[in-house]
Amino acid sequence: MGHQLAFTEQNAERILAVQGLFGTSGKPLAMPGRVLVGEGHLLKLCRRSPQPRAFFLFNDILVYGSVVILGRWYANQQVVALEDVSLEDAEDGLDMKHQWLIRTPRKSFYVSAASAEEKRAWMEHIGECRAERLRRTGKPAGTRFAAVWVPDRASAVCMRCCSRFGLAQRRHHCRRCGFVVCAPCSRARRVIPEISPKPVRVCRLCHQGSPPPDPPEQGATLAGRGRGGSDGKNSSEEDESPYEPSSGEDDCEEGYAELAPAQWESQNHVRNSSWSPYVDLSNHLQISDMGNY
Repeated sequence: MGHQLAFTEQNAERILAVQGLFGTSGKPLAMPGRVLVGEGHLLKLCRRSPQPRAFFLFNDILVYGSVVILGRWYANQQVVALEDVSLEDAEDGLDMKHQWLIRTPRKSFYVSAASAEEKRAWMEHIGECRAERLRRTGKPAGTRFAAVWVPDRASAVCMRCCSRFGLAQRRHHCRRCGFVVCAPCSRARRVIPEISPKPVRVCRLCHQGSPPPDPPEQGATLAGRGRGGSDGKNSSEEDESPYEPSSGEDDCEEGYAELAPAQWESQNHVRNSSWSPYVDLSNHLQISDMGNY
């Protein structure tokens, strides 16, 4: 049955349903040979705090987006080819348990599952689909990935000049190293093709050509830095720039910030949703029978 799943009406309906959740702002997902392998909700570590995101694993791409109305409306759709995805295991952090790192060329970020079992299922299925994708297409695995952004509240001072953040000194992020920096330390702009064809904000050291640092340990970063700026705020707003379009990918959805993944299952609006916290569809097919797409 597995080798026929990609062409069944049931699979086509599932893919169209996912496509419909993102509305007209999303990219078309229905394509010959494409199979929806798994779906669910994960916490994604954003600039301000961990936030729920809907994730959909296909046999060739990984799709995720922010939650507007659970099971009905998702926004800020992101689509990543599996050959451009890399996973790294991570220990539990202060804000998130059962977490791991997802690296992509445009953005790298930590995600957290409701349980160790769910984390293992996600990582195994993504890895299997990616390996099969590389085997069938012969494409090389991606090697260039975006830096992990340090959360806003992980540092009360600029990570380059140590000036303290406040009402007159706002937080920004270097797109190359991911550090939290002040405006004077990030006036430079540089083209990073994997992120944007237009020049994007970088700190002065990255602009001078210094190699980006290793990604910080998420738990250690939050433990070792201050919890906010002198203005009493834990978040910042990236200013609008003529060089780079604004993006709502990391905007926080009010009302979900305090929910851990395991708590979603007990919420009525989640139980009544058309999508469960995690649905494994791979029981109905073998990874090697997913078609030649």
